[in-house]
Amino acid sequence: MKHLVLCLLFTLCLGCSKSESNPPADAAQAATAQPAHQTFEFHSYEELDAFFKKHQYGPEYWKDGDHSVPRFYLTEIPPRWGKSVSPHLTVQDKKRGFFFVLAPLVLSANERIEQDRQKLETLLAAQHSSWSAADSQWLQALATRYGAEGDITDSTTQQTLLRRVDTIPTSLVLAQAATESGWGTSRFASEGNALFGQWTWGGKGIKPTEQRTATKGNYKVQSFDTPRDSVSAYLLNLNTGLAYTDLRTERMKIRQQKKPLTGIDLAEGLLKYSERGQAYVDELRALIRYNQLQATDDATLRDMEPVWITPVGEGAH
Repeated sequence: MKHLVLCLLFTLCLGCSKSESNPPADAAQAATAQPAHQTFEFHSYEELDAFFKKHQYGPEYWKDGDHSVPRFYLTEIPPRWGKSVSPHLTVQDKKRGFFFVLAPLVLSANERIEQDRQKLETLLAAQHSSWSAADSQWLQALATRYGAEGDITDSTTQQTLLRRVDTIPTSLVLAQAATESGWGTSRFASEGNALFGQWTWGGKGIKPTEQRTATKGNYKVQSFDTPRDSVSAYLLNLNTGLAYTDLRTERMKIRQQKKPLTGIDLAEGLLKYSERGQAYVDELRALIRYNQLQATDDATLRDMEPVWITPVGEGAH
């Protein structure tokens, strides 16, 4: 049932946490000043449930054809979600809670990428002699962020950018986050908002209990200030990492065929994300199908001011 996905958000509220008066910007745009956001603090499931109903956010609306998602952004994955909340939930409720709290963050990160892509396409469609100084600076900054080396007026550099500056289907992001973080219950998720198991050899991170130093070096699992930062960094990883060249190539082919991007189709490009290879890809596809996540690939964010969902109370930190 299509509305299965929208039920999620109501459950994780029991395990949400920390209030932030000034939530940080996402990892890809950390240097950009962010406007003030509204904040909603809650102490209980009932408070959040009432808040969602007030904004017509629930499975009944999804079932009636409203596939829009409000811009409600969770500020942190609390320790209590994995320790004391999710263990007492049914499997279905745990999945719903995880997926629906994460969905707005995924849609928001993809929205920012899509905005960049549209501006990129507009500029590349024009003669570079018509670019303003601000246009050239913006393009160079974009090329730097996405690791596209070379002269920005060169067609090879431009094609590299077009392959890299693009969205990842929501269903695939949700499936990977669930797999990599144990539905948000892992130590890395609760201690560092790490949803995708990304490694770092020099940045901020959490040392694994069984670190394979001899074969992998002194790595850590990268940590983040917010779940939103984790999603943005993951998307940038897929869009720039050498291991995911096949994913980007397939995505470009689908774009050229003017077909919609789906998580099922692009999952094959993640063969190198896990040492499990094809078994990992098969698991992601099965998770998408079993949890009926395909519908999220068509979900949209509502035209509204963002609201930072800031849970408070016991087990929030």
